[in-house]
Amino acid sequence: MEPEKDIFEQWQEERESKPWIIRKFNHISGWWYHEGRFFHRNFIVGVKNLIYWFPIIWKDRNWDDSYIFTILSHKLKTQSKYIGGRGIHVSAERDAEVMMTCVRLIEKVQDEWYSIEYMDYHKTKHWFEPCEDKEGYSTWESKQLEENFDDYFAKYPLIYKRVMNGEGIFKLEGTDDDKQRIAMNIAHINHDRARKLLFKIMEQKIEKWWD
Repeated sequence: MEPEKDIFEQWQEERESKPWIIRKFNHISGWWYHEGRFFHRNFIVGVKNLIYWFPIIWKDRNWDDSYIFTILSHKLKTQSKYIGGRGIHVSAERDAEVMMTCVRLIEKVQDEWYSIEYMDYHKTKHWFEPCEDKEGYSTWESKQLEENFDDYFAKYPLIYKRVMNGEGIFKLEGTDDDKQRIAMNIAHINHDRARKLLFKIMEQKIEKWWD
């Protein structure tokens, strides 16, 4: 006994049994119903997209993660405006807000905002010192003039505890530089947290961002 044919196989056999001219007509009419009658609208949207994306694509390069973030941020901005503005489904406005949260996280990751935040809490003098034994050569020197890292630590108490428990890429050595090393570790961890939060939000939400 032959196995029962599924609906798709039955439809395909029925379609193939029709004359070629009928099949061609059905194909054209199907294209017209789903795409052809909207061609003028799609053309206008395509031209607008070319204009909107031109500055981004023109400046795009392939050697840095920053360009990937720029493209992603540009897309999220326009999709947030589109979905939030139409408000077709109940969570449209909230989805738009979440997308813009991702945009702000991208900006902070791109600018390394958290990585350099600790620099606002100290002042350091930098200079080049001529090498005594190598004429024409200099060494880069620095001296910390003042610091207020305690306020920075108080801003991130949980991260501070993690660093004091050994987390971080800058090893504490029991010297006068340890406070700055602690601050640098907090900055590094916060940068990582921002990047991970960005992709965690997108992982959980991106398939719901439709209209």
